[in-house]
Amino acid sequence: MKSEILRLLKENKGYLSGQQLCDHFQVSRTAVWKVIDQLKKEGYRIEAVRNKGYRLTGSPDVMSKAEIESLVQTKWAGRHVVYYQETDSTNIRARDAGEKGGGHGTLFVAERQTAGKGRRGRGWESPAGTSIYMTLLLRPDFLPGKAPQLTLLMAVAVADAIRRTAGLTCRIKWPNDIVSHGKKLCGILTEMCTEIGFINYVVVGVGINVNQEAFPEELSDKASSLKIAAGKSVRRAELIAAVMERFETHYETFLKTEDLSGIRDRYNWLLVNRDQDVKVLEPGNEYEAHAVGINDTGELIVRTRDGEKAVYAGEVSVRGVYGYV
Repeated sequence: MKSEILRLLKENKGYLSGQQLCDHFQVSRTAVWKVIDQLKKEGYRIEAVRNKGYRLTGSPDVMSKAEIESLVQTKWAGRHVVYYQETDSTNIRARDAGEKGGGHGTLFVAERQTAGKGRRGRGWESPAGTSIYMTLLLRPDFLPGKAPQLTLLMAVAVADAIRRTAGLTCRIKWPNDIVSHGKKLCGILTEMCTEIGFINYVVVGVGINVNQEAFPEELSDKASSLKIAAGKSVRRAELIAAVMERFETHYETFLKTEDLSGIRDRYNWLLVNRDQDVKVLEPGNEYEAHAVGINDTGELIVRTRDGEKAVYAGEVSVRGVYGYV
């Protein structure tokens, strides 16, 4: 009820009467008042006028189950939110829910993580109050070999959502880092549980640097935030809702062909490596090539002296010849 009352307050430009809310939810005026009081304590500015009702006059940058659910407008992606003020890792929580029958599209969000991780098990800095740490639980009905493509789908969804909410055009460093001005804004980590020929579940974790104003010295030349890049603060819950909307759209496009053909052109337009010389770092092998773009299954096509070849994500990294991108 709390999420729905908040949604109604946001959608209604005038006053919502207490009686309207009581009738809508079939609860007492006391129950409605308690929810309004909780929202005020969380920082929402709600005006209460006798014989008129309640009107939302201001919202803080709140990260909560009610706030996120009040903004999500999808059919299934992120409609149900599991929120933690602090947890070890949203990917761990999502995997645990996957083992216990958690539903497709459930979104796990944390204000702070104590054991966040990135690609190849690297740590992911997870301070509270400025960033987004979230994981989407999926139960797809396609072969396990196609699941890694979901990482690229999410990368496009995040880039699209950032452009919508922050007005910032970011790029993708293949396969899934979101970058601006040569620095990383977001990392995406996809993990799955499978049996032979069958996916039990997939979790797609997303960490976005949103409102940080500075980074530790060891990260300052590699990492940035939306606030630094766009020059303004971004409301995190609104960005989460936008990511869910764009991901759901791209996911349903993906299901029609079970490949990336439906978003390949969009991905390649966002690809910062496209038409650039890159350094391909394979285990025990390093070489320079010219990046052409991705194919329908998400491999990066590069041109070498010996012709074109597909580079597969996983243990392979691609960097710019003279730096990160």
